[in-house]
Amino acid sequence: MPTINRSLPRNVHFYDALNPGVALGGLRQNGSVTEANFLDMIGILLTTETPLRVQERTSGHIVTATNNSLGLGQYDVYINRPIEVNSEPWVHRLISRSVSGREDAFRHGIRDRDGKCVISGVLNHGAYCGDWSGFQAAHIFPLESENYWIQNGYSRWITDMDNTNGVSKIHSLQNGFLLRADIHQVFDQYLLSVNPDDNYKIVVFGHDNLGLDGRILDPVCRDPANPHRVPDQLLRWHFRQSVFANMRGAGEPIFEHDFPPGTDMMGEIRAEPYAQERLEMEFAWRLRGVV
Repeated sequence: MPTINRSLPRNVHFYDALNPGVALGGLRQNGSVTEANFLDMIGILLTTETPLRVQERTSGHIVTATNNSLGLGQYDVYINRPIEVNSEPWVHRLISRSVSGREDAFRHGIRDRDGKCVISGVLNHGAYCGDWSGFQAAHIFPLESENYWIQNGYSRWITDMDNTNGVSKIHSLQNGFLLRADIHQVFDQYLLSVNPDDNYKIVVFGHDNLGLDGRILDPVCRDPANPHRVPDQLLRWHFRQSVFANMRGAGEPIFEHDFPPGTDMMGEIRAEPYAQERLEMEFAWRLRGVV
C-alpha cells in the first residue's frame, strides 16, 4: 500500500532565487498562514541568520512580518550567500495507543483536566457516565521515541513530576491533551499542529477536511494556574516537526495505519520509506505492554 505524498496539496512553493527551477519546499495555505508565519517557517527550514528577502515571483510582492494572509503562488528567497536547508532529523511516529498501566493513568488524568477536544472545542457530554467514545488522550511527544526524548533532555520541560527512579517524565500529563479520535490521527501524522508563538493558532498542513485551520487551542489545557498544563516548549517542538514534515523539500511520507484483518502488515511496512525505523518502533511499542 503506497504512502501519501505531502507535496501534492501544496499551493505555495518557495525557491532559491539563484536556482529558481528547483523548489526548496512549499505548503498548503488553508487561510490561516500569515506573511509573518511564513517568514518564521522559512527561518525554521533554513540554517541562516543572514537577512533574507522573500518575494512572490509573479507580482514582485515582498513578504513582510505582518498579519496579512499569505497569498498563493511561487516565492523566491534572496540571500547574500548559498542557501542551506536545515537537516535536523524529523521524528516520525506511530498512531499512539495506550498499552500499559502508566498510559492508563495518563489517559484518566488528561480526561479529568480537559473534558473536551482541545482543538475542535467539542465537549464530551457523556463524561458524567464514563462514556469517552470518540475521545482519546494524545501524546504530544511520541512514546515510541522515548530514547530521543531522553537523549535531548526534554524532561526539562516537565515541571509536574519529580525525576525519580529513572522515569523520563514522558508520561506526564503535560505531554498530552484530549482530542477527538479523528483529530488525534491527523495530529500524530503532523498534518495539524499548534503554533504557541502565534496565540496558539491551529495550522492545518494538509487539506482542511475538518474545518480546524485558524482555530485557537482551548485554554483548558494551558491554564497557567494548573501545574499539569501543556508547556509551550512541547507545542513548539511539535510545530517545528510539522514544518519539517510538510514543508521541507518534497515533504515526508504519510504512513498507512489502517491495516484490515488479513493484511500482511509487516510486508507492507517493509515496502515503505523508513521501513527499518518504523518496524523498530512497532516492535518497541508492542514490547512496552509486557515490560
